[in-house]
Amino acid sequence: MISIILERRSRFYLSKIKDSKLKKILHATDFSDNAIAALKYAYFVTQIWNAELYLLHVFDDPIISKRKNSPSPHWITQAFEEQKTKLENYCRAHIGLDRASENLTLTAVENRSAVKGIVGKINEIKAELVVVGMKGWSNLKKLFMGSTTRQLIGEASCPVLCVPKEEVPTPIKTIVYATDFEKEDIKAIKNVVELARPMQARINLVHISTEKEYAGEIRFEGFKELLRKSIHYDPIETEVLLSVDIFDSLTAYMAIVNADLVVMLEREKKGVAKKLFHRNLVKKMESYGKVPLLTFNERFF
Repeated sequence: MISIILERRSRFYLSKIKDSKLKKILHATDFSDNAIAALKYAYFVTQIWNAELYLLHVFDDPIISKRKNSPSPHWITQAFEEQKTKLENYCRAHIGLDRASENLTLTAVENRSAVKGIVGKINEIKAELVVVGMKGWSNLKKLFMGSTTRQLIGEASCPVLCVPKEEVPTPIKTIVYATDFEKEDIKAIKNVVELARPMQARINLVHISTEKEYAGEIRFEGFKELLRKSIHYDPIETEVLLSVDIFDSLTAYMAIVNADLVVMLEREKKGVAKKLFHRNLVKKMESYGKVPLLTFNERFF
């Protein structure tokens, strides 16, 4: 049983801002069952925001890797075309599109590191969002398991959306953002607003803390005031929950509000303890696997 000691809610409605700027979405796939759900979700998102969809498969070919600096023989070109054909069949089977489809680009990259291959493509096309399966396997090695997902979250210059295997794309009505009442949160929330606006989704900003660590009403009210001045979106709710177990309380809260998406900020400062806390919480949310998890990296704001 989760013990929630205190709950404080404040609701305010804010004026609208400009349309979403989300234009390029990258889906990285290993063709696993987990990746299929992520593909469908990525396509769903591109339809909502009228964005371009880039599909990427990172494959490992030791022979190609050794001969990257030598003239490319016909068989190397053929190897890449075979991977693109796999991508095309993958798209046609699950979302009904092929490489000739408008707003769809298929890319195969040879790299021993899936993360480096994905990050390289993110930087090349200047993607605003990367979508991956929350867990998955390739034929050669693990791609989107535990530490690899953590590495991608830590290195990607854009938000990373992790989609559970069982997820079925539906309109996003409620977004939960776990906040620490920090200025860095404001930057992340602005990005969340860009995602929420096309569907007029409700954003629930929730701060969960133990009673001993709670910063108090002054900080809470100060954060709300900063939010009012900086964010222009309707509606947003703020909540404070005091509990002995932050992870369990967050997942329980998500169930209560029927969250369609949970958002977290990967922090890089504010002391070692805070860094470990956030990393552990993000890692737990990856393993939770019931609701899509969107992560922002503070380093790239």
